[in-house]
Amino acid sequence: MKKLINSPDHVLDDALVGVAAAHPSLTVNTSDRYIARAGGPTPGKVGLVSGGGSGHEPLHGGFVGYGMLDAACPGEVFTSPVPDQILAATRAVDSGAGVLHIVKNYTGDVLNFQMAADLAADDGVRVEGVVVNDDVAVENSTWTAGRRGTGATVFVEKIVGAAAELGADLGTTAALGQEVNDRSRSFGVALTPCTVPASGTPGFELGEDEVELGVGIHGEPGRARGRLTSARELVGVALDAIHTDMPLSGDVLVMVNGLGGTPLIELYVVYAAVAEWLAGRRVWITRNLVGNYVTSLEMAGCTITVCRLTPQLTHLWDAPVVTPALRWGR
Repeated sequence: MKKLINSPDHVLDDALVGVAAAHPSLTVNTSDRYIARAGGPTPGKVGLVSGGGSGHEPLHGGFVGYGMLDAACPGEVFTSPVPDQILAATRAVDSGAGVLHIVKNYTGDVLNFQMAADLAADDGVRVEGVVVNDDVAVENSTWTAGRRGTGATVFVEKIVGAAAELGADLGTTAALGQEVNDRSRSFGVALTPCTVPASGTPGFELGEDEVELGVGIHGEPGRARGRLTSARELVGVALDAIHTDMPLSGDVLVMVNGLGGTPLIELYVVYAAVAEWLAGRRVWITRNLVGNYVTSLEMAGCTITVCRLTPQLTHLWDAPVVTPALRWGR
């Protein structure tokens, strides 16, 4: 294992120190382990909290800031944050307008966020939740009952974050998050595995000429192993799966997301194939992201996420955002 770390046991703690040093606009609570906006809760605004296992950066801590999250809870690498951690973040961002939890559908995350919500309710904090489950590749994977949550989490955090800044109430933000999730689908392809620092060995084996079709962001098995072929053919497999599950039409938001070990030039090769595939079916990409947004340590490969836009969702996507990993319009 070759990694830029000090010790496998202190990766998260050392990373949080780095986040605090790099981003003065954020507050990093190293004892309760959450990242929040430095200014504290905004009076009258719904607080947005998300989180999950580390190793997927910039998700979620990189999306804390104006127009997106109020706080993020990083668990250990590929491990859910604990309820006390989520509870502390929830209390910290509540201005009295309530708090929305945005949760990727992994069993540990769902259980721990629900437990934190129950504890917060005992304290008088109103909490609602949105569970993101956009991955069409498999049902009931290694760590999940139902579909996994992947790239659509970024869409939910951005669009709901914009609505919260504009004064949407708790019920409205929860309904909007559900709408974005319902209109989004994802599919991933892995070229290589990744190595969790604490284990020191790759999470799975993949031959030089093999790819994992439908891989999860922790390296969970996908639908099948296939031969490495052209980017255009792999994009076809991914978009066929998405289109079969949710027929695509009209204007769409597309994210070609690197899993951590694939250079940007290859992600743009993939994006070109995505645009070609969609244009051939008269589906128009009106907004896009290309880059590393939901990574899986150093795994090579990508995920493709498509959201069917409405004028309201497009307006909220375009709204100003200022976070370490996403920034425009302000």
